[in-house]
Amino acid sequence: SLRSVPARGETRGSVTWGPMATGSLGVRAVAEEGVSRCRAGDWDRGVELLGQLVGARGVSEELPGLAYSFLGFAVARFQKKVREGQRLCEHAVKIQFYEPDNHLNLARVHMLAHNRKAAVESIGRGLKLDPHHAGLRGLRHEIGIRKRPVLRFLNRDNPLNRLLGRMRHDLAND
Repeated sequence: SLRSVPARGETRGSVTWGPMATGSLGVRAVAEEGVSRCRAGDWDRGVELLGQLVGARGVSEELPGLAYSFLGFAVARFQKKVREGQRLCEHAVKIQFYEPDNHLNLARVHMLAHNRKAAVESIGRGLKLDPHHAGLRGLRHEIGIRKRPVLRFLNRDNPLNRLLGRMRHDLAND
């Protein structure tokens, strides 16, 4: 289970969260290792590395956007801090807009926030960058694609549109 991202200088166990000694690896290499661990499913260790980097440097343009993106998704998913996760993911998209994974993680956070419309928009932006991105295509398939309302001049929630939409759906499935 993930712990909350600690404040700079806070000590947890044997780890002091603050300026990080990166040794010969360097900041980017540590960020890449954290992202790689998250992608491999080792969220605890990946977020620990990313949290150390962000704790030491704050939210800036010094780290690659992917570091903020994966940290943001983890904060939203595992710590239930959706707003904080969304803020980190939006920062990632801002500094590294050309990276489809940033759009994927932002879309995931939007889904956790129950904001389907924003998730669909994030998926669309990501797929414009890489139409074959497996994660984006999978999430789009998972949440589905809405058809246009039958009567476009009426709101989707209009009772007549809902009735006609159900009829269209039933006719298509027969």
